[in-house]
Amino acid sequence: MTSPENLSIPTNLLPRDGRFGAGPSKVRAAQLDALLADAPHFLGTSHRQSTVKDKVGEVRDGLAALFNLPDGYEVLLGNGGSTAFWDIATFGLIEQHSQHLVFGEFSSKFATAVKAAPHLGDPEVISSEPGTHPQAIARDGIDLYALTHNETSTGVMMPILRPEGSTGLVCVDATSAAGGLIVDPTQFDVYYFAPQKSFASDGGLWIALCSPAAIARIEAIAASGRWTPEFFNLKTALDNSRLNQTYNTPALATIHLLASQISWFNENGGLSFSAGRSSRSAEVLYGWAEASDFATPFVQNSAERSHVIGTIDFTDEIDAALIAKILRANGVVDTEPYRKLGRNQLRIAMFPAIDSEDIAALCASINYIVGSL
Repeated sequence: MTSPENLSIPTNLLPRDGRFGAGPSKVRAAQLDALLADAPHFLGTSHRQSTVKDKVGEVRDGLAALFNLPDGYEVLLGNGGSTAFWDIATFGLIEQHSQHLVFGEFSSKFATAVKAAPHLGDPEVISSEPGTHPQAIARDGIDLYALTHNETSTGVMMPILRPEGSTGLVCVDATSAAGGLIVDPTQFDVYYFAPQKSFASDGGLWIALCSPAAIARIEAIAASGRWTPEFFNLKTALDNSRLNQTYNTPALATIHLLASQISWFNENGGLSFSAGRSSRSAEVLYGWAEASDFATPFVQNSAERSHVIGTIDFTDEIDAALIAKILRANGVVDTEPYRKLGRNQLRIAMFPAIDSEDIAALCASINYIVGSL
């Protein structure tokens, strides 16, 4: 008898592209073709020269257009990814006291970094159970509100709104949200993310969309004399970004792939196009789960179900880990749940590069696996 792990899914059921990872994510063939075409005069060149600086400028201008940034907003970038930006923000954005909404693994990490910073006061942490999100509360003395647009570990999204009556900066972790969810830039001061998710590039770079108030905060903290390692200095990042460069050498392929994805978004209608693709995929995935007799969306409130990261629970008699293993053996990869959540579920990315038709094929493949088992 063939073991379950060796189950073969019929080719006509399989997705055309089997990449559903939460990051690194699917890279479109057109991005790779564009990189290959430019490689002879782009890769292996100085990031201080116009060949690369023009591409960085294309990224900055493209993001300003994509997010329809108001006058005075600026696009900053630097090396290290979102993980580095949590430490960067403890040096360059928080004056003394911050408030953090925590509703999963990644939304907790910024609060943890702030707690460890000896030059800052203890942060206020407002938490909720995985599968939900809390609400920010305006308080006197809070100079930065740390929100998360999409919790990658649990598949919860939350609307980005300034806390009513607040005067502090609104700083949003948009790592898995940016490009795949709609956002109003007037509701944030810093919207930071990395390119390995909706932007279908590689990691190691952080991007921050900053309001005039955030720019003023960066410059004021820098002028205050607060000691900051140069790599974590937001004023250094600001000055270099205005020159279309990073403080230290970036991965050139990452920048090129990022620029290609931004152009694809903008040429097809901007954020409404890219977020619309994710929304269609979400309709397919959650519609399938709600109609299933063995699967259900983990996030109970439909308004909080992420359009870019879907988490689907399975009934006890169905082994989600075995389903993921069979999918992987058939070329459908990275559907495993977030390890620390510890649930019998699959986690499925629905970033704009992923076709909704492939989400439908994934659902059909899961149906076939369950029926065969």
